[in-house]
Amino acid sequence: MKNTVSTFQAAKEKGEKLTMLTAYDYSTAKLMDEAGINGILVGDSLGNVILGYEDTISVTMEDMIHHGAAVARGTKDTMVVVDMPFMSYQTSVYDAVMNAGRLMKEGRANAVKLEGGAAVVEQIKAITAAGIPVMGHLGLTPQSINAFGGNKVQGKSEEAAKKLIEDALAVQEAGAFAVVLECIPAKLASIITKKLTIPTIGIGAGAGCDGQILVYQDMLGMFSDYVPKFVKRFADVGSVMKEAFQAYGDEVRAGSYPAQEHTFQISDDVLDKLY
Repeated sequence: MKNTVSTFQAAKEKGEKLTMLTAYDYSTAKLMDEAGINGILVGDSLGNVILGYEDTISVTMEDMIHHGAAVARGTKDTMVVVDMPFMSYQTSVYDAVMNAGRLMKEGRANAVKLEGGAAVVEQIKAITAAGIPVMGHLGLTPQSINAFGGNKVQGKSEEAAKKLIEDALAVQEAGAFAVVLECIPAKLASIITKKLTIPTIGIGAGAGCDGQILVYQDMLGMFSDYVPKFVKRFADVGSVMKEAFQAYGDEVRAGSYPAQEHTFQISDDVLDKLY
């Protein structure tokens, strides 16, 4: 069954947990789709785990479109949400709608995600009015990493917690169909989840959210530059890959690969006619 905005809302109402992961390419997206994951986020985290940037600031619209389209080609039932990169929506409502439209038309997204609360309400209203579903993102918003002064848990003070609740309600009122809650205290995330009628997707926000999302390289042990506290490693694929790369290198250097079974044959009669 195709996952859509409607099925996400139905899951919230039924109390069924939603599953999301990031993906940035066709083959990975296809595996996630076959595994029954509800949603894929083509995150601007690709700046870190795919392109090797120190942050997400440098990611462009062209990057998001390129990777979004690749993921969309690999999915049948999983909903594809594509991140709006830094400065693609902050500059004006017009820019926000135009760039969201590009992610839908060229990036083949089913929905877009943008960061921020009350400050981006007008953008959310305009994008949704254009018929484009919007997922919000509150808490530790990576595009604002410089303003936060680093990767820090958000919403720990009374004032900050109240602001997060207000922002969540504002994003919902503006028309968002769901909201990501990143790196906020679990009890605060639970309060926000209960106050909202739309689904909350947690990442470092506890089990009280309506769903969860992780960067797939983190949960598979494929990215070791830094590992957030909230990440559980479900498999050590990174070590398996490294061992396979090393084994391949060893066999090539030793001359044992390719072996007879990996080669194609030609008739000796044909070879005799070549001399």
